[in-house]
Parts: sequence; structure tokens; C-alpha cells
Amino acid sequence: MYYKTLKILKRKFQREEKEVIVMLIPTYAILILFMGYPLLNSLYFSFQKYRLSQPNKIGFNGIENYINILNDPNLKLIMFNTLKWVFFTLILQFILGFILALALRKPFKGRNFYQAIVFLPWALSNFVVGLTFQWMFNGEYGVINDLLLKLKFISHKISFLGSTTFALWTVIIAMVWIGIPFFAIMILAALQSIPEELYEAAEIDGAGVIMQFLNITLPLIKPTIIVTLLLRTIWIFNSAELIYVMTYGGPGNSSNTFVSYMFLKAYSSLNFGEASAMGVLVMICLMLYSIIFIRITGYAEGSEF
Repeated sequence: MYYKTLKILKRKFQREEKEVIVMLIPTYAILILFMGYPLLNSLYFSFQKYRLSQPNKIGFNGIENYINILNDPNLKLIMFNTLKWVFFTLILQFILGFILALALRKPFKGRNFYQAIVFLPWALSNFVVGLTFQWMFNGEYGVINDLLLKLKFISHKISFLGSTTFALWTVIIAMVWIGIPFFAIMILAALQSIPEELYEAAEIDGAGVIMQFLNITLPLIKPTIIVTLLLRTIWIFNSAELIYVMTYGGPGNSSNTFVSYMFLKAYSSLNFGEASAMGVLVMICLMLYSIIFIRITGYAEGSEF
């Protein structure tokens, strides 16, 4: 009787397993269609001489695209810009988002309305934000120049978008403004999931605000911090819309990052071969970064959280 029951259960589990696989087939098909095919296509193009301006010369060229990228005289500047773009944008978004989440944690009058206003940047199109900040930082009629002049911080107008010193920083400011709500939403959700009893017990034991933050708040929201930092790093690295809209990578590539440079390679130079090779390099770099980041932060184990 016992073995008969086991056989029945085994057949049931096998049947359910097959049903799950069948139900997942549409999902796998969509992933292959919208992710697998473009990925393989990009890999294929990366080994092709593929310029739309020279349709008669399209053909296999081995690793020539990768060699051209490594020998590009602008590569050093672009890589430095990319590191600066990702690092400062991520740090500022995280710090300001964290502060905002802490400020919104406790209930107060009108909090829901304030949350809606604060989280509005996340709902706006990057294209619209880029146009708005482009107008704000305009060297002739921008509101930033006007404000700085009235406050006597500057004596003459500054061409923020036309300066090799300020161009990238203006785009970073715009990107920070967009990304703050993401960290605020995610961290606020994590903060609200922490039981208040823990803080009450810590307060009875004589723990101050700083000790409560270090020993209760930070450890319990650590998984959320790790995931948000990882995701946002990838998104910032892959973001090129603001750069394209606000500065077009100029002046003199001073605001170009690796991904925006790749975008210009594809749609300005029409060099889809080198652009595809750059896309493959981006994918490899981000995969390696993700693996290293997860191992360093200890998120892979997961059990301690």
C-alpha cells in the first residue's frame, strides 16, 4: 500500500511538472524572441564590417571591430567619463534617495501628497527631462544662469552645455534628479517592513538613534540596498538618452560615455559593426561587474538575510 501511494504521488508530481513546463513555453518563446535573437544578432554583427553608408562592402572582418575600438583615440576619455558618470550619479542618487526615504518614513500631515510629488521624476520620460534641463542650463537664457547672476555667485553667464568642464556634470545633475525617487521608493518600502517592536526594545535597552540605525535599520534593509545599487548601476551605465538630448556627447566627446558613444557610432556614423562590438563589450563588463558585486556584498548566500 505504501509503495502504491508513492507511485501515485510520483506520477502526480511528474504530471504537474510537465504542466508547468508546458505553461512556461510561451514565456521562454518570448524571451528567446525579444532577448535571445537581438543578442545573437549583435554578436553576429560585431564580427562584420557593417556600415549602412557602404552597403556593398558588408562582410565578415573577424575581430577588426574590437581592434578598432581598442585603438580609438577617444577611448581613454570616454572610459574616464563613464566611470565618473556611473560613480557620481549612483552615489548622489543613493544618498539623497536614502535621506528622502528616512524623511518619509514617519507619518505626517500631507505625506501621501508629498510622496506623489517627490516620486514624479521617476514617471517622466528621460527625453522630456533632458529637454527641460537643457533649457535650464542654457548659456543665454537658462534659468540657472539667471539665478546665479541674481545671487551674485557668478559675474557672467556660463555656457554649461558648451563647456568641456561642465557639460558632463549638467547631465549628471539631471540623471540624479531622475533616479532619486527609485532609491527612495525601494528603501522606504524596506524601512516600513521593519517591525516597530525592534526599535521599542532597543530604546528600552538604552540604544540611541545612531545605534538603532547601525544595528537594526541597516542590517535589515541591506538586501534592498544591494539589489537597488546593482540594478541602478546597470541602468545608469546603459543610459544614453539624457546625454544625447542635452549635449550630443559634446563638446569634443567631453560628455560622451561608452554607451552614448556606441549610440552615436550606430546612428550618426551608421557603423553598426563597431556599435555591435561595443554592445557585446558592455554586456561582458556588466556581467562581470554583477558577479563580482554579488560575491563582494555576500548577497549570493542570502540565508543571513
